Amino acid sequence: MGANLFWVFVVATVIGALLVALGGKKEAGAKDWPQSVQWGYLALVIGGFGLLSNYMSFTAVMLVFVVITGAVWALDKWLLAKRRAASGAQPGHFVDYSRGFFPVIFVVFLLRSFLVEPFQIPSSSMRPGLIVGDFILVNKFTYGIRVPVLNNVLIPVHEVQRGDVVVFNYPPNPKVNYIKRAIGLPGDTVEYRNKRLTVNGKPLPDAQDGTYEYLEQGLMSIKADQYKETLGGKTYQVLNNPGTPVVALSQVQDFKYRDNCRYDDDGFVCKVPAGHYFMLGDNRDNSADGRYWGFVDDKLMVGKAFMIWMNFGSLSRIGTTIQ
Repeated sequence: MGANLFWVFVVATVIGALLVALGGKKEAGAKDWPQSVQWGYLALVIGGFGLLSNYMSFTAVMLVFVVITGAVWALDKWLLAKRRAASGAQPGHFVDYSRGFFPVIFVVFLLRSFLVEPFQIPSSSMRPGLIVGDFILVNKFTYGIRVPVLNNVLIPVHEVQRGDVVVFNYPPNPKVNYIKRAIGLPGDTVEYRNKRLTVNGKPLPDAQDGTYEYLEQGLMSIKADQYKETLGGKTYQVLNNPGTPVVALSQVQDFKYRDNCRYDDDGFVCKVPAGHYFMLGDNRDNSADGRYWGFVDDKLMVGKAFMIWMNFGSLSRIGTTIQ
């Protein structure tokens, strides 16, 4: 999070707290609290989400809000409401808004944690299949029902398959989500040399499929060779720039299990450790992927991308299945 955005959330939290504290009381017979109180709680929620997101994942932040509002809801249902009924008092605004927020946040938390999570494509690393501006849906239970935040598999469902397009927590910074294609499973040997990909000693079938041109960040036109590649029974398109090195050696980080990989001027070969996966972008020469930051631990898996649900710049992409 940028410094400017951080202070925006700080200001929102402070203003929200002041509006709530100075907002006054609900008038007799009125259904709603004064607008200053309503705006105050909205600012508190936005500011709180923003500040906490600087220190933990979005799922963890939602869990914090679920626990707080759920505790107030339960306390009111089984204790405070009975006391108010005996005295004729009305619930305070904190109790009132917590009761209102809890079911909404709880349902959203369940949906995002166990069923489907939305994700926006931020870069060109998965072109031509996925482009900047695509909003996609991610299946959260394909790779097992997982414990929220800890992300351990609670109920196994399916295993990751070679060729799957996967969303995962970026290993160097797990608060950030990445999307790449799963190339290597635990125990696999992945080799990428002279723009040819080999898995467990078998070169992947690929066939030239013309050229592909796109505008990078709205400024620079890029033209690349396009190929049809097949892995794990899936056929998809990848891009290569003939004049670009297979791997920029100066950008390779000192990641965990770095000794499982060997690099040279023509490419690299990596042995995928147990419980991990090797990911590559389809836009092979414009992707910060596993060749630079290493392997993805199973605990970092978010889910399998399966559909584009919106692209405001290209409505024809809506409903496209992700291969």
